Amino acid sequence: MVCCLGHSEVPMNWFIDAQIMEQKTVYLSDKCNLWLRWSKKFSLRGWKNHLCNHYFGSKKVGETLWRRLLFLWVAGWFLFSIWIFWFMNSQAVEKRREMLASMCDERARMLQDQFNVSMNHLQALAILISTFHHSKEPSAIDQITFARYAERTAFERPLTSGVAYAIKVLHSERDQFEKQQGWRIKKMDSTEQPPAREEDANPDNQEISPVQEEYAPVIFAQDNYKHVISVDLLTGKEDRENILIARESGKGVLTAPFPLLKSKRLGVILTYAVYKSGLPSNATPAQRIEAAIGYLGGIFDVEALVDKLLHQLACKHSIMVNVYDTTDPDKPISMYGSNVTGTSIFHISTLHFGDPVRRHEMHCRFTQKSPLPWLAITTSIGTLVIALLVGYIFHATVSRIAKVEDDYRQMMELKKRAEAADIAKSQFLATVSHEIRTPMNGVLGMLQMLMDTDLDITQEDYVRTAQASGKALVSLINEVLDQAKIESGKLELEAVPFDLRAVLDDILSLFYGKAQEKGLELAVYVSDQVPEILIGDHGRIRQIITNLIGNSIKFTERGHIYLTVHLNDEVMSSLDVETEAHSTNTLSGFPVADKRHSWESFRIFKEEHPASDPSLLSTSSDLINLVISVEDTGVGIPLEAQSRVFTPFMQVGPSIARIHGGTGIGLSISKCLVGLMKGEIGFVSEPQIGSTFTFTVILTRQCTNSNEFKSSEFHGMTALVVDHRPARAKVTKYHLHRLGINPILEIDPNQVLTRLTSRTVTTNMVLVENETWSKNTSIWPFIINKLKADQLDIPKLLLLANPTSSVKNNSGSMEYISTIITKPLRASMLQVSLRRALGCGDSEHSRNGRIPQLSLRSLLHEKQILVVDDNIVNLRVAAGALKKYGAEVTCADSGKKAINLLKPPHKFDACFMDIQMPEMDGFQATKRIREMEAEINNQIKSGEVPFEAVGNILHWHVPILAMTADVIQATHEECLRCGMDGYVSKPFEGEQLYREVTRFFKTATKKNQ
Repeated sequence: MVCCLGHSEVPMNWFIDAQIMEQKTVYLSDKCNLWLRWSKKFSLRGWKNHLCNHYFGSKKVGETLWRRLLFLWVAGWFLFSIWIFWFMNSQAVEKRREMLASMCDERARMLQDQFNVSMNHLQALAILISTFHHSKEPSAIDQITFARYAERTAFERPLTSGVAYAIKVLHSERDQFEKQQGWRIKKMDSTEQPPAREEDANPDNQEISPVQEEYAPVIFAQDNYKHVISVDLLTGKEDRENILIARESGKGVLTAPFPLLKSKRLGVILTYAVYKSGLPSNATPAQRIEAAIGYLGGIFDVEALVDKLLHQLACKHSIMVNVYDTTDPDKPISMYGSNVTGTSIFHISTLHFGDPVRRHEMHCRFTQKSPLPWLAITTSIGTLVIALLVGYIFHATVSRIAKVEDDYRQMMELKKRAEAADIAKSQFLATVSHEIRTPMNGVLGMLQMLMDTDLDITQEDYVRTAQASGKALVSLINEVLDQAKIESGKLELEAVPFDLRAVLDDILSLFYGKAQEKGLELAVYVSDQVPEILIGDHGRIRQIITNLIGNSIKFTERGHIYLTVHLNDEVMSSLDVETEAHSTNTLSGFPVADKRHSWESFRIFKEEHPASDPSLLSTSSDLINLVISVEDTGVGIPLEAQSRVFTPFMQVGPSIARIHGGTGIGLSISKCLVGLMKGEIGFVSEPQIGSTFTFTVILTRQCTNSNEFKSSEFHGMTALVVDHRPARAKVTKYHLHRLGINPILEIDPNQVLTRLTSRTVTTNMVLVENETWSKNTSIWPFIINKLKADQLDIPKLLLLANPTSSVKNNSGSMEYISTIITKPLRASMLQVSLRRALGCGDSEHSRNGRIPQLSLRSLLHEKQILVVDDNIVNLRVAAGALKKYGAEVTCADSGKKAINLLKPPHKFDACFMDIQMPEMDGFQATKRIREMEAEINNQIKSGEVPFEAVGNILHWHVPILAMTADVIQATHEECLRCGMDGYVSKPFEGEQLYREVTRFFKTATKKNQ
């Protein structure tokens, strides 16, 4: 286990996915081969598999297994920590033992060296005696000389406390020797102790040495040992043995330790034999005995010797030293130190003093007890703690994995429930949408058909009120369903070409009535740099702008609502475009909030790059970044409510819903739609000043341009725009330019005559703002009369006025006005007004700029249309709406009947089919129809069926339009997947119907698409 943790890398990734855990390669070191063989039965991989299969499969079994593994882990690491303590403690003890051995050997070596020095000096003294005493006649040494010399050279023998010399005397020489010395050879005392101990003994009281073959009387001695003179050393048992061994071996011989009398310390005597000169070095023992002439003895104080040695060492107190004479191993004699024994470690060093017989040892032990092995203790405890932590981590990990697995299972259950609830919610919304919009389709359709009949004013008012209420209900349903689709992430954007300027004109037409009721000036301006045709989801852009303008009209009581569209590069190059805060240079003259603050938080405006770089301009790429602003002069948004403007179902205040109505989700939906189009939205608002909402969208440029309104009838004309407000005049110039007219701005009415009489430019028309006209009513007759007097061409005089503006009916000025153009200006409406004023003809145009009924009637006239719907009311409404435009309608109430009617060959030019129908829905019916068409087309292509037999049609494909009230299910993509060509939502109106049928009937021939 330790080997694996130390030399292996086991990366484990746990994947919580249907009880599957990924296993990765396990890398083990070569040092773990033994463990690897053992781990085959219980490896990490097997543990993981077992854990996955049992822990997550059977929680009870898994907990039991994990407890066992955890117990084995703790027990194994506990034993391992004990082994670590034992190993490190033994290392510390061994190190301490080696240190003790080194210190003990050092002391033994020093003691032995000093002893050898003393021995060498004794040998030198023996040679001195042999030379100056035995080799000279008479002797040059006497007692006084010897004692004085021994005293003076004592420093050379620091370990000796005294020396003495005994001469060899044969029995035959005794009498002569005694006469010569003047004393008798005496015998040692009866205790047979060495004379060195009897320092105070009286020589006269000693006995005469008995008769024996040989004597060894002391003749010279150091002063402190002169009492031993005349004592025969051979009469002592131990001294006799030492003398005999010393002269036979030629080496120094030590006595057994004995206590000295004065110091009471233990001492020994070292005996050397003195030989005659000329003794060969390889002499035999017999030759040495024969050549021996005397014996030199040195007395050593062992305890003083060792004490002196220990004092010379710095760490003398760190160990305790004992010196023993171990000649008899069974009865060792302590020569130094106490006889204290203990269980602590000790070391024995051998001492060699030159005696071939005597054995000496030095025993050493530490004076203090061994310290606690803190390193071993901390290491073992630390290892155990780490192992416990690792075990705890594994335990916590497994517990966490188990908890995560349980949470995952609960999450999956909740996810399934949430998905089921989401599906049920979507289905519920789709069903509610269909069930509500289906009868509303009948209501609105019947109301529209009722309006086409002869009604008096009161009846028409009632019908219009009912129709407006029904449309408000449908609008509310659409907003709720859009919010639901956004929350579920099912909202998809289209990418189709569209004319942004035409879309904005339609939006102005939508709010024409409401702006007229409040007397608000409604205007739109699109920069010339914005391409004519863009690719994107025009419906969602229309929805965003409609929400913003609808809110502006709702909260604005006087002034204007101004919609502007610029490229991002224009705004970045000139951040003060279109407005100056609280300036009168506005559309209506009322102050407005500074729109620059509405986009100051946009990320795109925080990017620092020069606007002059052509690579950064929108024209250098197919992507177009538009900045669209809606400016109003309403009541503004209170500061405390600005933070929750984009919160769903939140109103500025509780009274707002009661006064103005609304659900509070329009801005929330707009923000989500802007985000889907990779844009940003922001606003600036000042109470009692107004609000400005700005958002950005990223669209794609369409290569071709639209020339819908740039007809040749106005091309090359010049118009003089007279307006003292530049911002308002800019809007007029924008719409004139769309018609191909060259506009010239004149702020001062007094300069109009100068402009008209100038020969440089021919002015075809003069457009005067009503406010400017009213302030200068007297100047216009003068201008007209002056032109008549000069016989110049009088241009058409056109008056621009809001529907509720009061136009003074002054006979002196109004008679010169050709026509009054009602604002808000739109290209289609302006085109019709100019045609009437210039006499270029007229065309049918609705008052609000809607799609001409004549154009739709020309497309649907005598067209065979099949309408399929299971609801009789909706069937009548759809049929009535199509018949109004001249179509010949056939009705079918089920998908099966539609299949039978559309089986080639047939007479129908198009089919409007409901999606949700019993038995077979519209998608299934469409698929079956497409299969029949594909089958007949293949037969015609292969020649199996002649095309004359199928109505002379080479390729059958009837346009099928989905007709549904389910705005969630009926998406453009799903209709295309099922083989449909488009869809219209119920209740459909003229504009939507016109857009769809134009794609099939404008240029196509009958039944050949």
